This record gives sequence, C-alpha cells and structure tokens, in this order.
Amino acid sequence: MHLTERILGFTLLGSEWVLWLLIGLSVVSVAIMVERAIFLRARGDGDALARELGTLLRGGDVEGARQALSGRTAPAATVAAAGLDHFDRGSNAVGEAMAGVKARLRIDMERNLGVLGTLGNNAPFIGLFGTVLGIIKAFADLARNQSGGAAAVMSGISEALVATAVGLMVAIPAVIAFNYFQGKVRKTIAGVDAIAHMVLATIPENDTGAAPGIRAEAKG
Repeated sequence: MHLTERILGFTLLGSEWVLWLLIGLSVVSVAIMVERAIFLRARGDGDALARELGTLLRGGDVEGARQALSGRTAPAATVAAAGLDHFDRGSNAVGEAMAGVKARLRIDMERNLGVLGTLGNNAPFIGLFGTVLGIIKAFADLARNQSGGAAAVMSGISEALVATAVGLMVAIPAVIAFNYFQGKVRKTIAGVDAIAHMVLATIPENDTGAAPGIRAEAKG
C-alpha cells in the first residue's frame, strides 16, 4: 500500500511537466534538423565531377585529377582524392584508402539521425504518458471535490489530451526529417561508390583487385 501511495503521489503531479519535456525535445529535434540540413547540403555536381575525373584519368593525367579535386568538399571528391593519393601503390591500396574515408564520411553524415529516429518513434508514447497522468489527476481531483461534477473531469481530461497532441507534433516532423536525411545519405553514398568504381576502373589491368568494401554495391 505504501508503494501504491508513492506512485499515486507521482501521478498526481499531472501532465504539465511532460509538456515541458516534449517542448524541450522539440527544440532538440529542430536543432538537429537545421544542423543536418546545413551539413548535408548539396556540394557540387557529382555527374560533372565523374566526367571530369574520368577524362583526366583515362588520359593518364593523375596529377591533373588531383588538382581538379583540390579544394572540393563534396564526399565523392574527398573519397576520390584519398584514392588518388595512393594511385601509384596499386588498386588494393587505392580501394582500402577510399573504403576507409567512405566509412568515416558515412558516420559523419548519419550523426544525430538516430536521435531523430528515436524521437519519431517515442514522442507519441511520452505524450500518451502525459495524458494518462492528466486523466489520473482529473479523477483524483473529482474524488476530492465531487461538487464539481462531470464538467470538472471533462476539463481535466481535455487538458490531459494536449500532451498526446504535442507528442504527435514532435514525432511527425522528426520522422519526416529522419526519412529525408536517410534518403539523402543513401544518395550521397551511391555517388561516392560510383566515383570510387570509376577511379578503380582507370588503374592498369595488371594490378590486383580492389578492396571488397569499395567493390560492393552501395547499400540502400
């Protein structure tokens, strides 16, 4: 009984603190969306880069290709530059270098996306939790003051339902943003793989095969 009373005392705090929690989570969610949008913004034409590099490398102008990549911050350019730094060491070295840079870039591109996914999946449950607390409080208030009648209970329940609505307002944009950014990451990684395959294709045929990590198909 003592434990039940303690739990009841906690539930009678109501849903207001849950609303503040959801507001805080919404601020975190928006901050991540803005940061990821800036980080993942378009940084050049990947097709144009592939054509330029292909022309230079097929002509044997590796140094020209390095210069063409100099100063470019696009993920595909970064991976290709890492491969060209080891061009003279053979396809295995080139493939390993590009695979390592690609792995680091993917981690950077997916940073904080897990937070958006977690908020999208769990914010509705947090809102529902607040609603349940609010309903418990409404009935407890009615038990203490029965003269208020059903109107008092309905007022308390309507206020409690706000928590569920706020939870959905936090979750829906987070889910949309998560799916959008994941799609952008997949598209970027596919472009990186295309550039990496093109770089490997220009290495003389008497070289050994490239690293499996680069040869593999782009996921997603």
